[in-house]
Amino acid sequence: MIVEVAYALAEKQSLISIEVEKGTTLKEAVEASGILDTFEEIDLSKDRVGIFSKFATLETVLREKDRVEIYRPLIADPKQVRKERAALGKAMQGNKKA
Repeated sequence: MIVEVAYALAEKQSLISIEVEKGTTLKEAVEASGILDTFEEIDLSKDRVGIFSKFATLETVLREKDRVEIYRPLIADPKQVRKERAALGKAMQGNKKA
């Protein structure tokens, strides 16, 4: 069966189609894809993984046409960034009234 393994950095993305046996796990597909050789920063013991944007475990058995995704760690908390942006917007609104 054919599955895809995807990983993306801001400057470089990779989507690899591979043929695997029925019963292949997510971890086995990642290893078979060779993506770990291309992106040495991937650490499957720490990085989260998923299938079509839904978190999964390394032991998840894949199905035909699944897209395995390896997620990078967040460099900033999205909630905190939104909070800071909102506070900045309010501060700028206050400056316009003056």
